[in-house]
Amino acid sequence: MTKALELVHRHGEHLAVTAAESGVELLRYVYRAEDDWEAPKPYIHPLRTLSGRVVTGYRPNDHRWHKGLQMTASHLSGANLWGGNSYVHGEGYLALPERVGSMAHAGFDEVSADDGSVRFAERLTWHPRGGGLWADETRRIEVHDVDAVTGSWALTWSSAITNRRDEPLRFGSPTTHGRPDAGYTGLFWRGPRAFRDGRILAPDAEGPDMMGKQAPWLAYSGEHDESDGHATLVFVHSPENGHSGSDGQHPAHWFVRSTPFAAVAPSFAFHEELVLDPGATLTRRYRVLVADGAWDRDRIAAAVGSLRW
Repeated sequence: MTKALELVHRHGEHLAVTAAESGVELLRYVYRAEDDWEAPKPYIHPLRTLSGRVVTGYRPNDHRWHKGLQMTASHLSGANLWGGNSYVHGEGYLALPERVGSMAHAGFDEVSADDGSVRFAERLTWHPRGGGLWADETRRIEVHDVDAVTGSWALTWSSAITNRRDEPLRFGSPTTHGRPDAGYTGLFWRGPRAFRDGRILAPDAEGPDMMGKQAPWLAYSGEHDESDGHATLVFVHSPENGHSGSDGQHPAHWFVRSTPFAAVAPSFAFHEELVLDPGATLTRRYRVLVADGAWDRDRIAAAVGSLRW
């Protein structure tokens, strides 16, 4: 059963998508610029289940630059488009504001809604601290497959990032710069504080050992504060992403933590840098399934398999 969706655009601020029947705001996509130290960039927060439970964290006291669900670049040719302190091998995390860049909203090419889905396509520009243009991004986000029977809905995020420099862009992570098990970069989800010590599932594995491993999808279940029950988020690679490297693309690996906080990123530069030549475009597409309840592996696999790309 598919519910109608409503879309409200507060120009210069955010887009909000609401399930019309229940009045629950499923997501808010915020594109206004925020604090320079936090590497300003658009993000989704709050992200909610159909029952209205929030499943993202925003500016937690341990990492103020963690904001819901957002596209990031922790190490980009010496710049930090992640936010906060920068990792330097042998010295740890240092306050280096001259490295902190931004991803700026440049406009929407599409903002549309019908009974079954909402879509918006955005143009963004990526900048180092000095303000030069390093990359253009075309981003498309779709909300779809809202299902009251299963208590779930889906979000598909597509990004195409084109190098506008005269030299290669080098996408890396703290791990490519010497810190073990810290390969975060790319699309990044920060869970609410209550989701600490949640359950991590993959098709053939379970638990934090999935750090740095490959799999077509990874799920995280957490238990809410304030209200009873759990929620499950499933992060899925589009088949063309090359998550296993089998099609010759740069392989992706999962960054995932359940302690000291809940976080997931399908990192595109975990163990090795990804080098993007001048004029070349990096294209990635992901799906996030947001569900009420603590789903088991069979239910997750069935849901993932039922949604076509």
